[in-house]
Amino acid sequence: MASTDNGPFSMSTISDALQHIPFSKGISGHIPTPGFARRPSYAVADTCSNSLFNVMTSGQGLSQFKDIISKSDRKELQLMASLLTSDSDYFMEVVRNIYGSRRVQKLLGISDDVDTFFCAAILRRFFHIMTDKYASYVAIRAMLVFDQKKKYVMYKHLLHHALDIARNQYGCIALNEVITDADDPFYRNLLLDLVARNAVCLSNDPSGNFVVQHVLTLYDLRCTHNVCVSLRGHCVDLSFKKYGSYIVEKLLDNEEAMAVVVVELLECDGDRLMRLARNEFGSFVVVKALRLTQVMKRVDLFRSLVQKLMPFRHLLVRSHGSNIANILESAV
Repeated sequence: MASTDNGPFSMSTISDALQHIPFSKGISGHIPTPGFARRPSYAVADTCSNSLFNVMTSGQGLSQFKDIISKSDRKELQLMASLLTSDSDYFMEVVRNIYGSRRVQKLLGISDDVDTFFCAAILRRFFHIMTDKYASYVAIRAMLVFDQKKKYVMYKHLLHHALDIARNQYGCIALNEVITDADDPFYRNLLLDLVARNAVCLSNDPSGNFVVQHVLTLYDLRCTHNVCVSLRGHCVDLSFKKYGSYIVEKLLDNEEAMAVVVVELLECDGDRLMRLARNEFGSFVVVKALRLTQVMKRVDLFRSLVQKLMPFRHLLVRSHGSNIANILESAV
């Protein structure tokens, strides 16, 4: 049923406004500041855009938004999507808002016509949307509900920007969500391979390390193997760092990767291993390596590690390595 609302944001007003929106001029533009003078032909469009902006982004606009959605037919929702996405800067302001993000997510998946507008708007500002705290959830939702053709285009954009997204404070969270929810095996594997190939730089990045940690918690044997191959020779360095040590600990949970990590511990010189064992973060790696080599019955690795650490047992007692000293004492 069509809306009969005669307020500033009625469907008839939208229809009038759309006639004045310069779609052919692409994605540039801005939300006019209060009192900004526009040409008369833009008056209806501005009034409707500002009313819609308030409905989408105001904490008090939820009831009106729900009312509009419940009373609008497919054509009216398509017009609403057109108005929301005709200007990229306007769209970004909507989806960067916590309420705007949630309400746009509600509009996704309603119809292919509506999704077409939103897909184009997301792709135009893909990186900025994926790296925003609230806007990113619009892209994540889109990749769940869009049809296959639109999803594939979004996956291609994601692969192109993935490393920069992974190294962003909010982008790493969004990328992890997409990887978890990816329902296409081909593109999921491409994403996992990309992370694995770049595991060294990502593991040393304040945000990127969370992506490496995440893919290791998926327990995908192929991905874990590839990450391990990339990080071979870097495990000791990573173990000295807070988040790097988390990555190495996750590698230890896989039997194949565990052997690689322990061999690297054994190959580093004794003084460096002693410093690692006394380190605030590295001590957890060494403890886990000792315990898992016992649990997984890798007696050869366990005994070799004990033998290499034993000369430093007295230096570990009063440090972060006290748990290591206890294990060494029990192994005598």
